[in-house]
Amino acid sequence: MNILGISAFYHDAAAALVQDGRIVAAAQEERFTRIKNDASMPLGAIEYCLAEGGIERNGIDVVAYYEKPLSSFVRVLRTFTAIGPSGFRTFPRAMDEMLRRKLWISFEVDRALKSLGFSRPGTTVFAEHHMSHAAAAFYPSPFDSACILTFDGVGEWATSSIGVGSGNSIELLEEMRFPDSIGLLYSAFTHAAGFRVNSGEYKLMGLAPFGTPRYRDRILDKVVDLRDDGSFAIDLRYFDYLSGRRMTSDRFGHLFDGPPRQPDSPITQRECDLARSIQDVVEDIILRIANHAHRVSGRRQAVLGGGVALNCVANGRLLRDGPFEQIWVQPAAGDAGSALGCALWAWHDVLGNMRPTADGVDSMRGALLGPPPSTVPVAATLSSLSRPHEVLSDPTQRAERLAGLLNDGAVIGVCSGRMEFGPRALGNRSILADARSTTMQQRLNVKIKNRESFRPFAPVVLEERCAEWFEIDGPSPYMSFVAGVRNSTTPVESDPTELLPTDPANLGDRLGSIRSPIPAVTHVDGTARVQTVDAERYPELFRILSAFEGLTGCPVLVNTSFNVRGEPIVATFEDAYRCFMATDMDWLLVEDCLLDRAEQ
Repeated sequence: MNILGISAFYHDAAAALVQDGRIVAAAQEERFTRIKNDASMPLGAIEYCLAEGGIERNGIDVVAYYEKPLSSFVRVLRTFTAIGPSGFRTFPRAMDEMLRRKLWISFEVDRALKSLGFSRPGTTVFAEHHMSHAAAAFYPSPFDSACILTFDGVGEWATSSIGVGSGNSIELLEEMRFPDSIGLLYSAFTHAAGFRVNSGEYKLMGLAPFGTPRYRDRILDKVVDLRDDGSFAIDLRYFDYLSGRRMTSDRFGHLFDGPPRQPDSPITQRECDLARSIQDVVEDIILRIANHAHRVSGRRQAVLGGGVALNCVANGRLLRDGPFEQIWVQPAAGDAGSALGCALWAWHDVLGNMRPTADGVDSMRGALLGPPPSTVPVAATLSSLSRPHEVLSDPTQRAERLAGLLNDGAVIGVCSGRMEFGPRALGNRSILADARSTTMQQRLNVKIKNRESFRPFAPVVLEERCAEWFEIDGPSPYMSFVAGVRNSTTPVESDPTELLPTDPANLGDRLGSIRSPIPAVTHVDGTARVQTVDAERYPELFRILSAFEGLTGCPVLVNTSFNVRGEPIVATFEDAYRCFMATDMDWLLVEDCLLDRAEQ
């Protein structure tokens, strides 16, 4: 049985294919259209998933959609009715989107499939938004039973939920409802710091360690009424997201010492302190919810879903200080992952199919669920284009060659194997570099990634060596947790209230004062977002790391996504080559072909 899951028409549209309960393919639409956070009907992702599954014209049995549009329509209508004239300008646009597309999902799906040469599915089913998140978190997890925590902006009405997964069933026990939302609260501060909502939240997370929590008490005294069980009420006078015009109100600016920072303008200590303050508050909320959920569910393991579950700093604190013995986070925790979640929900909950015993192993297959770089041999393509390259067919020799280049200071783009599903490159669409370099962090940010200088990079480490280098107990194959870097020291700021240099690029100068054996991946607070690598999930990257350790004694490399600022991660060989030539990367590996930039 073939079940196609779809998320679309808000942000991060995606498609996923589940065959007889097995995850076959999943991809985000932005990788095909090259439009960041593309929200349109995911035609490219659908076409890929159906091709990967070998689906014929009449082969789609069920289409699952990731939310219930009619319930969302009722929420939007009731919200605009409640706020009255303040929503006058945005109400027509919201209604037009709902009435023109979102209420006619079945017809939109039929039209999309017809355009791709497929007949309409036998059945179309609609999961609740937070059920899609919960299903994406629990069903692929390594646990047979677990507490389920989901946090995001808003679904139909729910903004956070607590549930229990056991066998092939999920029960959602409690929820918080719109407009009280962890995701919208964090996004409001993202906007105030001058970053784009629904894509800049990870920048706010990266900025937080540069600040002090001097606004924390103001948030908790004036803005958020936080209770012991983690539930809270937001004072909406400080926000304007109900009307859809902007995230924050003028009252917000008065309370937090100024209006929102203009994008790309200088970052001051105020923005750093706003970031740190809301990060601390969100972590406290999540810990309280987790403690309450632990009492309610009685489970020792937990799984996390929803966009807020991509906050790996909060995840790291939950792992250290929370009540659960083990935590698993869906690598595509946001709305893209809901395409997979609703497909799995249809298979297990709607159709009643049993779930295999997890045995402590997740079924995401390393999140390598996307297409390969090319459907034809890369070497033949390069030869036909007269692009100089070296063929390295032997995997061991290839790893040793790359390890030698990395040891010499080279930056290498890797586009090999199936593309990752989710926002993080895990080795198949990655840029690799030497984590021991004191200059690599700035070089990657400024000359290659073309992004803000304060942004940290993630380390990738051999799983069996992880505990020697990082303060984390257990594997982290999907970059889900931030942990301390062992043997690192950070500077003590003499006056944390002093304004930073007017040039935001100088924010990165503070990173230069870190003392760490791997400074390129150590953030200003002495932490790192850890990815562990084993031979089964990531054999190519495992060989590279092993060869690099054999050469240098260090089993750690920089791993950052293969893209530049404002663009999606590369998908194809052509995407990779364009990005390679537009930056100061030194080498490019596409499958078994190695390209020297100096020769191109």
